[in-house]
Amino acid sequence: MRSSSNSGGWSIGSPIGANHSERLSDRLAMDLDDLLKLRLVVARFGELDLACWWNTKGQLGRLGAMALRRGFPRTHQFAAARSAFAVAAHRCQEIFDPPNCVTLWSLPPSIEEEFDARWEHWLDDASAWLPFFEQLESLRGDDLVAALQGFKLVSERDVEAASRLRRSAEGRAVQLPGSFSGSDEDVTLLALGFARAEPGALAVPYMRRAEQ
Repeated sequence: MRSSSNSGGWSIGSPIGANHSERLSDRLAMDLDDLLKLRLVVARFGELDLACWWNTKGQLGRLGAMALRRGFPRTHQFAAARSAFAVAAHRCQEIFDPPNCVTLWSLPPSIEEEFDARWEHWLDDASAWLPFFEQLESLRGDDLVAALQGFKLVSERDVEAASRLRRSAEGRAVQLPGSFSGSDEDVTLLALGFARAEPGALAVPYMRRAEQ
């Protein structure tokens, strides 16, 4: 992953004290801004007007921007993102939800808490995210790898690693090798793993949690 606030329980602005937030940051080995971008690109790519993986249609595209701009003039993109993430996470759980594993939408609690805590920062800096959201609104095509490359979120090494991934026999999951370390590379591969799915046929990338 190259470059984040709600995921987990979808409660924006959870009361997390500054010291607690700092302790979480010390433990994280990933860039939360990149995590947000990866989730945004995959969430947009999976909408009904593109890959047809979950039941949102253009929510992160121009249609969604027009629909939400009146109610949330400054932060409508983030309102759409939060909703799209929730729908994508729910759909993935319906398709494949193994125990003791992580997916792009369901990372360990320490990461999800920090991601949630950072949401207010992104809202305060919403104007800086406008170019990214505008590029996201114009996303087209059926190649997720190319889409992620277009946003400069993956390296050639990431793409090469993803090329070795395979869907499960029943076609509902994509297991990543090893156990989740919380690194940028792991989260990037969780996003790239969606490229093993097909239009209208979701396969959920997942990784085993490290032994406690």
